Amino acid sequence: DAQGRYALAKPLYKRSLAIREKAFGPDHPDVAASLNLLALQYDAQGQHALAKLLYKRSLAIREKAFGPDHPDVAASLNTLAMLYDAQGRDALAKRLYKRSLAIWEKAFGPDHPDVAMDLYLLAMRYDAQGQYALAKPLYKRSLAIKEKAFGPDHPVLDTSLNKLALLYHDQGQYALAEPLYKRSLAIREKAFGPDHPDVAASLHNLAGLYRDQGQYALAKPLYKRSLAIWEKAFGPDHPDVATSLGSLAVLYRETKREYEAEKLEKRAASIRAVQR
Repeated sequence: DAQGRYALAKPLYKRSLAIREKAFGPDHPDVAASLNLLALQYDAQGQHALAKLLYKRSLAIREKAFGPDHPDVAASLNTLAMLYDAQGRDALAKRLYKRSLAIWEKAFGPDHPDVAMDLYLLAMRYDAQGQYALAKPLYKRSLAIKEKAFGPDHPVLDTSLNKLALLYHDQGQYALAEPLYKRSLAIREKAFGPDHPDVAASLHNLAGLYRDQGQYALAKPLYKRSLAIWEKAFGPDHPDVATSLGSLAVLYRETKREYEAEKLEKRAASIRAVQR
């Protein structure tokens, strides 16, 4: 499963489910756990209709066994919400995230890491819909909980830092975005090393911030380093390489270096053509 070998993992999960159903009956919490694991396999392979049926059955079993406010119910709500999220069914996803969040807060208190996770997921929904005024306080609260639980330099913080930075960036609040991008970059370099693809993503984001402010001398070396990391990690024809080439080409066009920009644009276009 962890290696993505779903064809091998799925029959084992199915066998485990069958054994538990026979041993404990169809409505036992252990059966719910097996249903959830099997649903995750279908979900990962894009078989969302099958995954949804299993998620819903798992949720129903847990609600019946534990009551509507149990943390295991919240976990089932979360997995089902993420499926709706991936399908673009925002209203359903938000409703389930909110219910899950209320359960975690009631069960563990307002500062638990599971509360932070649901705050982050709910914030992403609002963010994706352009409801930034609703997303921002949720990102900030999620970040504060993680800092309190794990410390200021833990890798678990970097997604919240990046999302909040991107929100500020998109709103033109560059002075607020920059320290968050830098902090995320530092955490990723320390946790994963200087040549990790996540480091490249942070470099690319920070470079974009500088480019948007016309600070081209700061942006260019970050774009180049980001490009080099992605090429080394994924090879010269990866979509992330095309993204990086395109961003650097924009910088060259904005600084009147048309010839260099055109070369990068052609290379990016050829990569994207192969990916189609």
